[in-house]
Amino acid sequence: MSVARHVGSVVVFCLVAFLATLVSQSVWTGLLVANLTTSPGIPWSVAVMAVLLWAMWRYAGGAWWPNSTRQSRAWYRRANPVASDLFLRAMLAGLLSLGALISLWLALGHLIHVPGNPAANYAGYSLLTVVAVVVMASLVGAVTEEVGLRGYMLTRLERSVGGWLAVAIVALAISPGHGATQGFAVVTLAWYLLSDLLLGALSLLTRSILPSIALHAVGLLAFFSVVWPTDRFRHPAPLGSQGPEFWIEVVVFGILLVSGLAALRSLAARTPKYGA
Repeated sequence: MSVARHVGSVVVFCLVAFLATLVSQSVWTGLLVANLTTSPGIPWSVAVMAVLLWAMWRYAGGAWWPNSTRQSRAWYRRANPVASDLFLRAMLAGLLSLGALISLWLALGHLIHVPGNPAANYAGYSLLTVVAVVVMASLVGAVTEEVGLRGYMLTRLERSVGGWLAVAIVALAISPGHGATQGFAVVTLAWYLLSDLLLGALSLLTRSILPSIALHAVGLLAFFSVVWPTDRFRHPAPLGSQGPEFWIEVVVFGILLVSGLAALRSLAARTPKYGA
């Protein structure tokens, strides 16, 4: 195969994986809108999406027709079992790094306006509906993005350009998607780029999307339930005029950043080499 055809096939493959991710999330959005419009007291969309998400997961992993693609679909999904000690190390590194990213988001809110997802208005909905929707939204975002982006896309690119470059390409390629929903502000795009690099690193170092799914779900749950709803209480001001909470967030960011990077380095040192 010529270089041009090879590059073209990789681009088309990654584009299809990206579009499939968007379609999967759009299904959830459509179900949720229909649910909240017709019967907000009963979160039936959550039950329907749970079944669809299970079916998507199974199909992406090689279930059902066509039989000829079963093995490749299972390989591209990248949901390989992870040894318990490696999984725990990955989660430790991921949670420390996620904590640093959340602290950075909070601190930036005291310096500049940080565009992001507008907080949902939970008024008028039952606690059951709110909890069920937030949990399902976190699962849908985590599973669909990790399967499509850090599973299919990353695995395909890794064959062509190597692991770390593949992680960077995936993170950069999906930046326009973040911009379309969160705004094309440099600060916002840079923050999401760091988040995608973290998730990609976990998938690469563990050879599995299982740790990145868990971390992604935790991160989305934190933002849906705590971070985005409280963004309105943080007001940009010139450096030096912030309250003590800003400096606490800066210190926490520094501590978690150093700890997270050290944990990632330790994880990388213990990751088995291919063929080992």
